[in-house]
Amino acid sequence: MATADELTQLAATLAKLAHSMAEQATTPPPEPTPELPPERVLLTAEEAAERLGIGRTLMYRLIRTGEIESVRIGRLRRVPTTAIHDYATRLINSDAA
Repeated sequence: MATADELTQLAATLAKLAHSMAEQATTPPPEPTPELPPERVLLTAEEAAERLGIGRTLMYRLIRTGEIESVRIGRLRRVPTTAIHDYATRLINSDAA
Protein backbone atom coordinates (compact mmCIF):
# COMPACT_ATOMS: atom_id res chain seq x y z
CA MET A 1 0.00 0.00 0.00
CA ALA A 2 1.13 3.58 -0.75
CA THR A 3 2.37 5.81 2.01
CA ALA A 4 0.83 9.18 2.85
CA ASP A 5 3.74 11.02 1.20
CA GLU A 6 3.36 8.99 -2.01
CA LEU A 7 -0.37 9.67 -2.08
CA THR A 8 0.29 13.40 -1.57
CA GLN A 9 2.79 13.42 -4.44
CA LEU A 10 0.37 11.52 -6.67
CA ALA A 11 -2.43 13.94 -5.84
CA ALA A 12 -0.17 16.92 -6.63
CA THR A 13 0.88 15.36 -9.95
CA LEU A 14 -2.74 14.66 -10.87
CA ALA A 15 -3.70 18.24 -9.98
CA LYS A 16 -0.93 19.58 -12.25
CA LEU A 17 -2.06 17.29 -15.06
CA ALA A 18 -5.69 18.38 -14.66
CA HIS A 19 -4.63 22.05 -14.68
CA SER A 20 -2.51 21.51 -17.83
CA MET A 21 -5.37 19.71 -19.60
CA ALA A 22 -7.80 22.48 -18.67
CA GLU A 23 -5.47 25.10 -20.15
CA GLN A 24 -5.16 23.15 -23.38
CA ALA A 25 -8.92 22.75 -23.63
CA THR A 26 -9.53 26.50 -23.33
CA THR A 27 -6.75 27.46 -25.77
CA PRO A 28 -7.90 26.93 -29.37
CA PRO A 29 -5.42 25.08 -31.57
CA PRO A 30 -3.55 27.29 -34.02
CA GLU A 31 -5.12 27.58 -37.45
CA PRO A 32 -3.16 25.60 -40.03
CA THR A 33 -1.78 27.86 -42.72
CA PRO A 34 -2.74 26.55 -46.13
CA GLU A 35 0.22 26.08 -48.39
CA LEU A 36 -0.14 27.72 -51.76
CA PRO A 37 0.80 25.67 -54.78
CA PRO A 38 3.89 26.88 -56.56
CA GLU A 39 3.34 29.46 -59.30
CA ARG A 40 3.13 27.67 -62.64
CA VAL A 41 5.28 28.96 -65.48
CA LEU A 42 3.33 27.32 -68.33
CA LEU A 43 -0.46 27.20 -68.57
CA THR A 44 -2.90 25.33 -70.76
CA ALA A 45 -4.80 27.40 -73.31
CA GLU A 46 -7.91 27.14 -71.12
CA GLU A 47 -6.05 28.39 -68.04
CA ALA A 48 -4.50 31.25 -70.02
CA ALA A 49 -7.93 32.20 -71.40
CA GLU A 50 -9.35 32.20 -67.89
CA ARG A 51 -6.58 34.52 -66.69
CA LEU A 52 -7.36 36.95 -69.49
CA GLY A 53 -11.10 36.59 -69.05
CA ILE A 54 -11.67 35.44 -72.61
CA GLY A 55 -13.07 32.30 -74.18
CA ARG A 56 -11.13 29.20 -75.14
CA THR A 57 -11.85 29.64 -78.85
CA LEU A 58 -10.50 33.19 -78.88
CA MET A 59 -7.40 32.03 -77.00
CA TYR A 60 -6.69 29.35 -79.60
CA ARG A 61 -7.14 31.96 -82.35
CA LEU A 62 -4.66 34.30 -80.63
CA ILE A 63 -2.18 31.42 -80.32
CA ARG A 64 -2.68 30.39 -83.96
CA THR A 65 -2.12 33.95 -85.27
CA GLY A 66 0.93 34.41 -83.04
CA GLU A 67 -0.53 37.27 -81.01
CA ILE A 68 0.12 35.20 -77.91
CA GLU A 69 3.31 33.19 -77.71
CA SER A 70 3.02 29.47 -76.99
CA VAL A 71 5.31 26.47 -76.85
CA ARG A 72 4.92 22.81 -77.69
CA ILE A 73 5.88 20.13 -75.21
CA GLY A 74 5.48 16.88 -77.09
CA ARG A 75 1.86 16.94 -78.25
CA LEU A 76 0.85 19.58 -75.70
CA ARG A 77 0.51 23.32 -76.30
CA ARG A 78 1.35 25.60 -73.36
CA VAL A 79 1.27 29.36 -72.89
CA PRO A 80 4.01 30.98 -70.77
CA THR A 81 2.65 33.27 -68.06
CA THR A 82 4.97 35.97 -69.39
CA ALA A 83 3.19 35.76 -72.77
CA ILE A 84 -0.12 36.54 -71.07
CA HIS A 85 1.42 39.55 -69.33
CA ASP A 86 3.07 40.75 -72.57
CA TYR A 87 -0.20 40.47 -74.49
CA ALA A 88 -2.11 42.41 -71.83
CA THR A 89 0.60 45.09 -71.82
CA ARG A 90 0.40 45.42 -75.62
CA LEU A 91 -3.39 45.79 -75.40
CA ILE A 92 -3.10 48.47 -72.75
CA ASN A 93 -0.44 50.36 -74.70
CA SER A 94 -2.41 50.20 -77.96
CA ASP A 95 -5.50 51.58 -76.22
CA ALA A 96 -3.46 54.40 -74.71
CA ALA A 97 -2.05 55.42 -78.10
